[in-house]
Amino acid sequence: MNQSATTSWNEVRAAFQKIWGYEDFRPPQGEIIQSLLAKKDALIIMPTGGGKSICFQLPALLQTGLTLVVSPLVALMENQVQELRERNLPAALLHSELPSNERHKTLQALQRQQLRLLYLSPETLLSKPVWERLSQPQIVINGLILDEAHCLVQWGDSFRPAYRRLGTVRPALLKSKPLGTNIALAAFTATADPLAQTKIREVLELQQPAVFCIYPYRSNINLFIRIIWTPRGRKQQLLKFLSDKRQQTGLVYVRTRRDSEELAAWLQEMGYATAAYHAGLGAEERRTIEAQWLSGKMLFVICTCAFGMGINKSDVRWVVHFHPPLLISEYVQEIGRAGRDGKPAEALMLISEPTGWLDPEDKQRQKFFEENLHKQQLSAQQALKKLPKTGEVNAVAREFPNGAIALSLLHSTGQLQWLDPFHYTIVPGAKTQPVTQLHAAKQMNQYLTTKQCRWRFLLSAFGFEEEMKNWRCGHCDNCRT
Repeated sequence: MNQSATTSWNEVRAAFQKIWGYEDFRPPQGEIIQSLLAKKDALIIMPTGGGKSICFQLPALLQTGLTLVVSPLVALMENQVQELRERNLPAALLHSELPSNERHKTLQALQRQQLRLLYLSPETLLSKPVWERLSQPQIVINGLILDEAHCLVQWGDSFRPAYRRLGTVRPALLKSKPLGTNIALAAFTATADPLAQTKIREVLELQQPAVFCIYPYRSNINLFIRIIWTPRGRKQQLLKFLSDKRQQTGLVYVRTRRDSEELAAWLQEMGYATAAYHAGLGAEERRTIEAQWLSGKMLFVICTCAFGMGINKSDVRWVVHFHPPLLISEYVQEIGRAGRDGKPAEALMLISEPTGWLDPEDKQRQKFFEENLHKQQLSAQQALKKLPKTGEVNAVAREFPNGAIALSLLHSTGQLQWLDPFHYTIVPGAKTQPVTQLHAAKQMNQYLTTKQCRWRFLLSAFGFEEEMKNWRCGHCDNCRT
């Protein structure tokens, strides 16, 4: 019998106190845990630092069987699993960078049903050796958790196409399990506007999900945007900002790996102890940089969006966006890493002057993003003419350049359906649907130029327009002027 059916609420709280040492849950943690223990689907939007991971870790630990946690980044998986292992809890991870002996050990533990939590990327989940083991009838799977679910919206169409196939994982697994098996599916994120929420629900095929939506306002984070007139001026503004924050912990976000390395090298020349952090670094190198930053030996890191998910440091006093991010969801995620201790924190973004004559960098990045998206869409439509009506993803990937991305884009425009995680069918005569990333990028541009309260704009963008009427935060740059 599944243990969750006999676990009383007092036992749940006792386990919470024993494992994490907290007295009681923060709203709505208790309600989310109850929902997952009852094997109900859920969509959870909670601000960064709100204690999301406990909401799915505790139900997983209280049940016999396995909970799969689909996570976007190796660093994020490593951090969460390391914390669980330090508490002697049965958790493991699988990813492509794992040494073969570690991988073998984890697959053995999975086979012997010794794990309660298994963290893995969408690509690893759908890899043949892992999928074959998970599909064995005797492997009990209680839940499927999509952590950082906004990545499905940000990356699923054109960068990480495996995300678009996750909706067929549950029905495919259930076919191989004993009759009456129930697998709960829950998506967790700090940032999802109404459009993103709809997309997550549709792609994952959530069934009457319980929705927990906490608005992401953080009264202690002060938002500022500063216009830069030249590329040199951008660096000078950063130097001025850093000189005012000499003993404070922070993060500098840039757009690309190359940007992070070039800016870190320049700041090192200026005498700052910093490092570049991006997804191209090896696991050991990433761990070293994280440890130096977490311990305070390095006050700030020059990083891409790969840094910060799942890394919890309470005393971050500032976040600088050296370049504007493409999407508001990215921006809110990244500023949310500041001021988790409740004390005042600053979020500064540097943007090119509006004309682009003196500093065209931001406009060039935006144009490159839009052109790239357009090229991928064009390529997908051309592939559609040659694709077999039904087929298998790996065969298409072998035959067509960027074949997996083409299938993902056709799924996002409604021209293709997934029959299971590996097979598709073309939908004849389907009307193409608009690409959501372009809408999201346009929204970000509106935020950069708005004259209204910046927090009010962000909260309206995340679906809290009614609550925000005639409201001002009083502490962003627009409110102060």
